[in-house]
Amino acid sequence: MPGATLHTPAGGRAEERTGERPPAPRRLPGVVYVLALGTFLMGTTEFVVAGLLPEIAADLRVSVARAGLAITVFAVGMIIGAPLMSMLTLRLPARWTLVLALGVFAAGHVIAAVGDGFGLLLAARFLTALATGAFWAVANVVATGAAGPAASSRAVGVVGSGAMLANVVGVPLGAFAGQLMGWRGPFWILAVLALAAMALIARAVPNEPRGGQPVSIRSELSALRSGRLWLVLAACATTSAGVLGTYTYIAPLLTDRAGIAAGLVPLVLVGFGAGALAGFLVGGRAGDARPYATTIKAAASAAVVLLALGLLSAFAVPTVVLVALLGLVGFLGTPVLIALGVRFAGKAPTLGSALTVSAFNLGTAAGSWIAGLSLDSPFRTAGPAVVGAAMTALALVPTITIALVQRRRGGPALG
Repeated sequence: MPGATLHTPAGGRAEERTGERPPAPRRLPGVVYVLALGTFLMGTTEFVVAGLLPEIAADLRVSVARAGLAITVFAVGMIIGAPLMSMLTLRLPARWTLVLALGVFAAGHVIAAVGDGFGLLLAARFLTALATGAFWAVANVVATGAAGPAASSRAVGVVGSGAMLANVVGVPLGAFAGQLMGWRGPFWILAVLALAAMALIARAVPNEPRGGQPVSIRSELSALRSGRLWLVLAACATTSAGVLGTYTYIAPLLTDRAGIAAGLVPLVLVGFGAGALAGFLVGGRAGDARPYATTIKAAASAAVVLLALGLLSAFAVPTVVLVALLGLVGFLGTPVLIALGVRFAGKAPTLGSALTVSAFNLGTAAGSWIAGLSLDSPFRTAGPAVVGAAMTALALVPTITIALVQRRRGGPALG
């Protein structure tokens, strides 16, 4: 990746100053796909626990509900870890930050695999989440810098698609391995794969200072003065609150309301994961050409699909189709929002990327809580989809505002 820079040029992107975009590269650099391997591992570990909860609960002698804290702790670790760890590792070259994050990730899984107490498992999950947040934040910056401004959203889409692929392949395989080897088996496998990924990252990522120049915490914190960055974060949080808050309770909607057999629920979830993978890739490509229009259309489409899901969830076939479609439109704007977060952070791309990771996870946590409350509403199991539609519709406020601000700054409002 010779000549690649990992920073946003002073004065903003060229197309914001001139109204013209440089030509997009036909192929993305290989490092982008190596980074996607890392997010695949981290997406797998984030969600594989959901399929292992009964085994974990029985082995560690806790209730299934209490075992679910292993998922909650991971989300909290991601919220805190992305900005915190990106600041603590700010003076390290990107290569060694990513390698260190994978090393901590592997260590966390070894601790979880050998530990014999539930408290130790929670501590290991929190440690793993800190490493995941750091890796994801820096990986987005490396990917956008390697691909260049004209392909930044596409690069973020490929990196994020690793996590989406984890839902389609990694999580089901992890759950299957847990049945064959016990719940500790997938943790050992992920630790070994993380060590292999460390070697690939060390070879693929150039050894240069973060952003290609010396950086400081003060310069990174300057990003917090960007109003456009806060609008992006609001869009991240509201979108994930609606989409993933609904997804948290999709199983009871499928079985209790749509009448789908419990054994078929994993297949429906694979459809959601496949849709999410396609959404990341399609959204990243569309976002490079028309970023603001893509985020607006994604929020509007997701709100419509969620509302339709709430209204039609008594019918099995439309529900299955709408769940897959929700994966597609629900993640269509995600790579674009991450790329915009990196761009609008100016001289602090790492913090901008980290804050988008935190915003998505904060939105997921809040959305899941609100969606859970809606189960006691007259809508019952369709409640999460109905309130999810309202929460996702709120994302139209920041996305439309960003487009209007860009028009006022002289750029294309929907470009």
